Amino acid sequence: MKTLIIQSLFLSSLGITASVMPASAQTDNHAVAQSTAQNQMRVALGNGEIKYYNTNEIKVDIDKASGTVSVSGTSGDWQDVYSRSVKKIDFVRASTTGNDGEITNSGVEITEARGWLETVYAKWQPVKGAVSYNVYIKGGDYASYTAVDHQLVRNYGTYARVDVPGLKAGSGYSLKVAAVDKDGNEIKGSESTVEKLTVEALDRSGFAMTGSEAPGAYSSDGTLKKTARVLYVTAKTAKTVTMDVNTGKKADETLTGLQAIINGYQKGKETRPLCVRIIGCLTESDMDKLLSGSEGLQVKGKNQSTPMNITIEGVGDDATIWGFGLLLRNANSIELRNFAIMNCMDDCVSLDTDNKYCWVHHLDLFYGQTGGDSDQAKGDGTLDVKGDSQYITFSYNHLFDSGKSSLCGMKSESGPNYIDYHHNWFDHSDSRHPRVRTMTVHVWNNYYDGVAKYGVGATTGSSVFVENNYFRHTHNPMLSSLQGRDAMGEGTFSGENGGMIKSFGNVYAETGGSEYFLPITHKDNATSFDCYEAATRDEQVPSSYKTLKGGTTYNNFDTDKSLMYDYTPAAAADVPEIVTGYYGAGRLNKGDFKWTFSNTTEDTNYSVITELKKALTSYKTTLVGVFESNTTGGGTTEGGGTTEGGGTTEGGGTTEGGTTEGGGTTEGGETGGETGGETKPVEETVLCDFNSGAPSASFVTSTGEKNNYRKEKTTVNGTTYTKSLKMESGTELTIEAAGKMQMTIYFGPSSKKYSIKLDGEKLTSDTAELTTTLEAGTHKLTKADQSAIALIKFEPESK
Repeated sequence: MKTLIIQSLFLSSLGITASVMPASAQTDNHAVAQSTAQNQMRVALGNGEIKYYNTNEIKVDIDKASGTVSVSGTSGDWQDVYSRSVKKIDFVRASTTGNDGEITNSGVEITEARGWLETVYAKWQPVKGAVSYNVYIKGGDYASYTAVDHQLVRNYGTYARVDVPGLKAGSGYSLKVAAVDKDGNEIKGSESTVEKLTVEALDRSGFAMTGSEAPGAYSSDGTLKKTARVLYVTAKTAKTVTMDVNTGKKADETLTGLQAIINGYQKGKETRPLCVRIIGCLTESDMDKLLSGSEGLQVKGKNQSTPMNITIEGVGDDATIWGFGLLLRNANSIELRNFAIMNCMDDCVSLDTDNKYCWVHHLDLFYGQTGGDSDQAKGDGTLDVKGDSQYITFSYNHLFDSGKSSLCGMKSESGPNYIDYHHNWFDHSDSRHPRVRTMTVHVWNNYYDGVAKYGVGATTGSSVFVENNYFRHTHNPMLSSLQGRDAMGEGTFSGENGGMIKSFGNVYAETGGSEYFLPITHKDNATSFDCYEAATRDEQVPSSYKTLKGGTTYNNFDTDKSLMYDYTPAAAADVPEIVTGYYGAGRLNKGDFKWTFSNTTEDTNYSVITELKKALTSYKTTLVGVFESNTTGGGTTEGGGTTEGGGTTEGGGTTEGGTTEGGGTTEGGETGGETGGETKPVEETVLCDFNSGAPSASFVTSTGEKNNYRKEKTTVNGTTYTKSLKMESGTELTIEAAGKMQMTIYFGPSSKKYSIKLDGEKLTSDTAELTTTLEAGTHKLTKADQSAIALIKFEPESK
């Protein structure tokens, strides 16, 4: 009982009162259900059963002489006694909930604000008279308050919200929110702030990270790669969003529609990373086209060795793909993160041919469409990887009652193909966690939460290291074809040659005393076993241990430092808390679709849950839209953007409840038509920036070549602007001045000279500021010398 004596030293730190009480023959069981919302003591018994007690409700006595553990309530007359039957005691902390920022509401009423994984967000109540909001961020790479991309500021009817991704880990981030009126001006006194927001780093462990750089459009520090472009996509713009892509022609080709743009990368000529940010819910009917008739959105590269550097991510906690999934083929350097997939055609995500360095993480994955085979009631699959795909990582994904969670390999792979699964939440899913053929696979720190058929299955010469996972009520945690449990009376999961499993540090909880909830190790049976149970992490499996069918030996990849990535596994006892916590599996805040399973009925059920299927079928987004761009400090746009942090504007007027009121339209950063509505003389300072890829002031329009917006930072009076308008020979700014006013132009750092032509007359300044007076009427700004305009300030004549 030495272990128990040592572990009893931790009782006081977890709120347990130790006391001495006589042993009792009482047999009543006052244990409670496992809960990641509570600090709990877990008592593992010799027969495989696990008992849980909430630490704030109990007192514990350990009698080392008799080997008796007594647990009694802090209130009430009860006592549970375990006499020489306790194998181990663990203490499990409640799941993390994240830290709130410090809100100062002097105007807008901010109701919630937190940092997450390389992201911060805030929610606030709508302001009367406001049609939009400006949001600024400070911290990390932002030394002063900088306007965020306007597409990130969204309207949910009863509240507004901003999410800012692409941030380095660190504390001390701040957000500032200001309401904007119908004239594009910030409402006086409407500013409120949030300070001390903490951003955590994503866990970049895994085979996908073993290439020369992080997969996708982001660098390993969480910020966008230097030449990355951002494409914002909503249901309204998935068909119409445009981007110039190098497809191998003499000039970039302007492609229209999300699928068309992604397909433009197939030639392998475009080297600028692409970050696709999904806002709200995309359905099949929203899309321009889907190039995979069986899967959905296709991401296809030139070949396995040509990086695409594409990230597809969701913004906030409600980004959803509904009615289709994703197919990756010949794709190198792809990242998928922070969105849900519901009612997919076949698989949620299929990596079916020659993919490399792909990272799929923080997804919420649900039922697919019912297939024609008997095992396709929940869809054909969830996360499938095959066809010689190599160096793939699936991490922090939340799988809801999946039928077939992950097929890993077919029979055609040459192998070894290095795949890993870590920190995934297999939430009452049935089988294939994963089902491995030929591949070399690392399965670690996953939470198997009520599995009805089997956990990890190894066949066809595969080698699988199953390390520090938590198997709660998991039927057949590990299987190898035609041996061990698979060779016993409940039938086989595969008739193929066997695969070898090395096991270490796993926990088997809530087994109910059934032998089928524990693996047969090589210590139990040296020839017909489910796994080789290692004594230490780095123990090599002797070549004398082979599968009964096929004679497969374990390849000991996990002890080869030239092959393995750096990682630090958590103790299996801590996995439920980590995986279900705020920074754990699935989308931010666990997504907008919530579902809690009843362990009593669903631990053993592998049929479709009718209520869950119905809820997914009827799912509707609550997003009203993105606030329109007609603002002075960054503004917002409805729909997709095509440039770094910016994008194309659709519907340049103001909005109320998502409906456009007047205003011209802009496409591809180029404004056409006249400004709608009545133009009034400015009564206070109005700032016109170009962060959105278009002028933000309602009375300023632009014409000329597309993509004249340069990504550069210019700080004016403590605010940093992220884009400048490059003045080319065909560039023209039209200003409708309703009355006499003063105009100050602030030039960006790329300007060679501080000069401009106003109505054909050249004006020059010795500094990066140029001030002049405008009379009432229409005025034109055109190119004089090589310059770029970062900001224009308009002030009433009295100033």
